Amino acid sequence: MKEQQATSGISVAEGNGKFTGMPGPGTAEEARVFKMLQAGFKDQFEKAFPDKLAPKTVVIIPSLTLDQEILSKVRGVVHYEERLLCMLMLLRMPRTHVVYVTSTTIDPVIVDYYLHLLPGITGYHARQRLTLLSCYDASSRSLTEKILERPRLIERIRKCILHGHSAHIAAFNVTSYERTLAVHLGIPIFGCDPDLLDLGNKSNSRKIFRECGLPMAPGSEDLRTTGDIVHALTKLKLQNPGLRKAVVKINDGFSGEGNALFSYDGMDVGHEEKWIENELKKKLKMVAEDLSCKLFLLKFEQMGGVVEAFIEGETKESPSVQCRIDPDGTCHVASTHDQMLGGEGGQVFLGAWFPAQSGYAVPIGLMGEKIAESLKQKGVLGRFSVDFISVKEKEEWRHYAIEINLRKGGTTHPLLMLQFLTNGTYQTEKGLYCTANGQVRYYFSSDNLKSEKYKGLTPHDLIDIAMMNDLHYDGTHHEGVIFHLIGALSQFGKLGVICIGSSAERAQMYHDQIISVLEKVGSQS
Repeated sequence: MKEQQATSGISVAEGNGKFTGMPGPGTAEEARVFKMLQAGFKDQFEKAFPDKLAPKTVVIIPSLTLDQEILSKVRGVVHYEERLLCMLMLLRMPRTHVVYVTSTTIDPVIVDYYLHLLPGITGYHARQRLTLLSCYDASSRSLTEKILERPRLIERIRKCILHGHSAHIAAFNVTSYERTLAVHLGIPIFGCDPDLLDLGNKSNSRKIFRECGLPMAPGSEDLRTTGDIVHALTKLKLQNPGLRKAVVKINDGFSGEGNALFSYDGMDVGHEEKWIENELKKKLKMVAEDLSCKLFLLKFEQMGGVVEAFIEGETKESPSVQCRIDPDGTCHVASTHDQMLGGEGGQVFLGAWFPAQSGYAVPIGLMGEKIAESLKQKGVLGRFSVDFISVKEKEEWRHYAIEINLRKGGTTHPLLMLQFLTNGTYQTEKGLYCTANGQVRYYFSSDNLKSEKYKGLTPHDLIDIAMMNDLHYDGTHHEGVIFHLIGALSQFGKLGVICIGSSAERAQMYHDQIISVLEKVGSQS
């Protein structure tokens, strides 16, 4: 039996696909090996990352390793693995290899669409350095779990990491499953150690905001039981008798899908706690479609959560700040966005404008920087975002920090695509994004462009429609349209877009043009 030596010094037996000498998942030994891999990442980051000609292999694992019952409520969720196809733009570096693993195969026309966007590299050259692997498994379990169940697939990934290459994993989020995969592959992850993952839950987010001296919504954290919820809702109402609504949040919810709104309408004054106890299940409105109150409360008891006042305001926005903590300890404010929210009480992420409004892009960026410094001291690595609610009061904006997301998110892939295509940077001190030649750029992005009329349109149809209607990205002028989530279009009538313009108005123009064309084509189908 032939053996191959991993970079971590752990043996993997070939032939029967079985791993030998691997520490068990979740063991202290696995954690030790993982920390050793992560400790060596700083040297790779400082030497290989700045060198565009350095031989590198990036293993992209776009797994949404999140609560599967809540995640299953998101339509076409398996196609969300396509969002990190923006990272195929790494192939613009001529000695970089990319391994991209998915649950199901990606249509070649989608891959070709992305490779066509590469600046300065032919599609043929890039294709020789790209390996696409699939689990051939469309089940609701996370991609990383599927990979771990397939030792032969892991071995194929290992063989794609060429000798002498610096290598790391780029993942959507990092949990104990991604840690196990990193140890099997013997390479680090550009992301947060799962031992620190709880720092980003709803309860600990509030504690970090308090530590940083940032304003946040009145509320209570570290709640566990239905009784805790009742008590926290009662406390909020007694503190603020005019409060109309509150938000109940599961600690590890995402995109608003783990939230529920509670209405105080009809409150029995003088018997607040008893009334809330009796009315809780009737008054709670779950944000996730088809998520029952019973299951929501069960999830809350399992994961814990918070109760917060629902922030009201005649002029109200929902900006976010995206930050990155590098292996060398440098903290960056990568972007600010104005989020477009929908669903019950405006709790579901639908899209975003970049950058955030000029009236507050700089101050919320500085708040994000404070949080990044705090998280760095706690050992956090990689990308994360902070959500805010901003209310205009007497011509002044008041910002409430809402939550920290220790992972990539809905604002990550559009920003990465813009950066890869324009080689620009976000200027925190100005709240603006400038391309390499100093031109300011804006975009609108969405993961939720959807209509029943779009169902039945295949990826081939979409590309043809885009070409016929001049819906493409112009690399000469750094403006135009880029589609993503293309694989979800035919079955779910849903896709994503990034509309890049020299002004917010031009970005909006591109978006309006897309809607007009798709509505017309969809009506003819």
